Amino acid sequence: MKKLVVLGLAAALLLSAFGLAACGSSKPAANSSSTSSTSNLPAQVQKIKDAGVLRVGVKQDVPGFGYLDPKTNQFTGMEIDLAHKIGKEIFGSSYNDNMVKFTAVTADTRGTLLDNGQIDMVIATFTIKPDRQLKWNFSDPYYTDSVGVMVKKNSGFSSLKDLAGKTIAVATGSTSQASVEAEAKTQNITGIKFQQFPNYPACAQALQSGRVDGFSVDRSILAGYLNDSVVILPDKFAPQDYGIATKKTNTDLATWVNNLVTKWKSDGTISQLETKYNLNK
Repeated sequence: MKKLVVLGLAAALLLSAFGLAACGSSKPAANSSSTSSTSNLPAQVQKIKDAGVLRVGVKQDVPGFGYLDPKTNQFTGMEIDLAHKIGKEIFGSSYNDNMVKFTAVTADTRGTLLDNGQIDMVIATFTIKPDRQLKWNFSDPYYTDSVGVMVKKNSGFSSLKDLAGKTIAVATGSTSQASVEAEAKTQNITGIKFQQFPNYPACAQALQSGRVDGFSVDRSILAGYLNDSVVILPDKFAPQDYGIATKKTNTDLATWVNNLVTKWKSDGTISQLETKYNLNK
């Protein structure tokens, strides 16, 4: 009888130990599943999420793309909306507009700020060019424009040819001067001179005051400076593809952003933004 009792106790102990082992083995599985939600983002994107803010370089003087409204002190434009959409993809349901920090950039400063790590990406009418692709990663184009020239209505100018021997304002660090020079060579136009200014408003003001005879940059940018006294010449040249730029070493971030651009071009999101800001060409 005692032998049966002993055997019974041994069996109970074995069953109890097996039950504890089984319970213990289930805990790691539960823990691993709880962290799987953060594994979908590339490491460089996850780093931005962990920091709690996406830092984006944008224009503050290009209506329709990136413009700081002096009345509200808020950025507006197609590129601002794109930045917020990227922020939503990074932060998910916890996203709010304060999770995107905008830094105003110019054609001369955007690359430096990116290289210094002060911003995560640039969405600032940044034209994709072979020499720039050697320095930074670019997404596929989210918008394509062409270069044009704005003149005063009472100037009597009707085409680029009329600006032979005249002076055109361009922004420092932009590719506008090179584009006009190439087009002038194609049309055999000689004598065009250039004067550089720090930003687009300064170019527009120089035209208004008569210090220059024309103002050249991408036509959609020029459209933001139209008024009753100026007109954009019909000449269109040097197609300009705008891409989202990231630091050269951040290849995972670049690929992830490019996939978003591809999706938004395919599903009509980009087209809707063009319509929203009257950018349809």
